[in-house]
Amino acid sequence: MADTFSAEERAAMKERAQEVKKGSRRRGRARKEDDEREVLAKIAEMPEPDRSMGERLHAIITEAAPALAPRTWYGMPAYAKDGKVVCFFQSAEKFKSRYATLGFSDTATLDEGTMWPTAFALTELTAADEARIAALVKRAVG
Repeated sequence: MADTFSAEERAAMKERAQEVKKGSRRRGRARKEDDEREVLAKIAEMPEPDRSMGERLHAIITEAAPALAPRTWYGMPAYAKDGKVVCFFQSAEKFKSRYATLGFSDTATLDEGTMWPTAFALTELTAADEARIAALVKRAVG
């Protein structure tokens, strides 16, 4: 396993195991509040410019799709419906990438013909990007 997964991938898997363990112990409104606090804490840990993008994405996503519940997923800010992650924000630092990523899972209803994007590279957020993201998130929720 040591040569199969990078240190960052192993760390993400450990974070996911902790998330599952914590989630099984918490219920109801307290869980939702704890989950959102954890998301905001993960965003606060990010270096700039990812921190600012993460804060802005959190606001856009929670406003555009209030049905989505913030939670962490593999240590990343994510937003779920009925317990299933719909979209997530991956900072560039997470896997030592040159750009941050806004990704959508297979539960997102973004289907468009036989081929459509499920992840978007982000280097900054313009007003046009923010509007597009809000529309994508609304569509992803269905």
